[in-house]
Amino acid sequence: MRIADVRLRHVSGRMSFEGTFWEERLIRPVDVYPEYSHQGPDVLPKLEDGTYRIETFFVELESDEGVVGRGGPIPREHAFVIDTDLRRHLIGADPLAHERVWDTLYRASVHGRKGGTMMAISAVDCALWDLKGRYFNAPVYRLLGGPTRTEIPAYASALGYSIEPDRAAERAREFVRQGFRATKWFFRHGPQDGPDGMVRNAQLVSALRGAVGDDVDIMLDCWMSWDVPYTVRMAERLADYEPRWLEEPVLPDKIESYAAIRRSVSIPISGGEHEYTRWGLKQYMDAEAVDVLQPDIYWAGGITEMLKIIALASTYDLPVIPHGHSTPASAHLIASQPASTCPQLEYLVKWNEIHQFFLKNPLKPEGGTVRVPETPGLGMELDEDRIETDRQVTWRD
Repeated sequence: MRIADVRLRHVSGRMSFEGTFWEERLIRPVDVYPEYSHQGPDVLPKLEDGTYRIETFFVELESDEGVVGRGGPIPREHAFVIDTDLRRHLIGADPLAHERVWDTLYRASVHGRKGGTMMAISAVDCALWDLKGRYFNAPVYRLLGGPTRTEIPAYASALGYSIEPDRAAERAREFVRQGFRATKWFFRHGPQDGPDGMVRNAQLVSALRGAVGDDVDIMLDCWMSWDVPYTVRMAERLADYEPRWLEEPVLPDKIESYAAIRRSVSIPISGGEHEYTRWGLKQYMDAEAVDVLQPDIYWAGGITEMLKIIALASTYDLPVIPHGHSTPASAHLIASQPASTCPQLEYLVKWNEIHQFFLKNPLKPEGGTVRVPETPGLGMELDEDRIETDRQVTWRD
């Protein structure tokens, strides 16, 4: 069997949502420059009828036997890389030989070891696993050696929600009512905001802890926008609230800063979301920089590479909780691993309304847990009723 075609599908539709979808944005590293710090969140285009327009891309790999694997959603720039660069290495390749395909794409993309090209490789790899599951008529977690369990605890990741303390507290209580035993929130303030920003950060955490009680985990995301002194001072303020972790306190290349923070604070440190491949993540492991690793399946190299990252992490006794870009891919990967290695799934509540919008059977937590599906592949069937426009695109001459 060989890959006969590589297609990039551009689809669009309209999502119904009452009120404002993005209520708040998180802090960003570029906020150190005043002209950026007051810009609002990136928003979905809101249409006159109150719906939101969604458009995205999916990659489809079709074999000469008619089996199709799908990956996505992905942004235009990743679709462009697949079509103009990776495609020539895929046509004619054996789609079941995922190790050979991954290694070929990696070796052919020396300047793409990180960033957009590796993200494109990740999407292709996920499409290959979807194809393999369909070919063998099995869910991907079975091909990976699972399931180790049929239900995975999820935590509610609150990106895009208001962080006004009273509103955040009410949302957090609602997550608990829905059955979640952990929730993650995103800071808006950093070193450039001075003492007042530290107070507002602490007020948010105080409100969250008061809302959910002592038995629910609270995770806190700094999104690479703090520095060592600021993180140490904030950790001292927040220690009594017992956060489960502080996430990405500094830029990903500052691994020694990660390690210095971890040595200096009592709160566990997590990171790795914006790092790529086993080689990048191993640097964090060797430096003893984090307590939790969070590589993204659709960024760090796909399922094929994540298996290697997880195997490495297990030798360091480091848990891996994949960043929640893709709930279907995350659920299959996590279900194939011991709970001690991959203990839970991140469910980005708002992002999953977007990322799973076009899926026929979106995978959503019930009672705070995700039940692993039994359908073949990764569960990437599209809901044609939600697609208003659908066209195959190419940037090749």
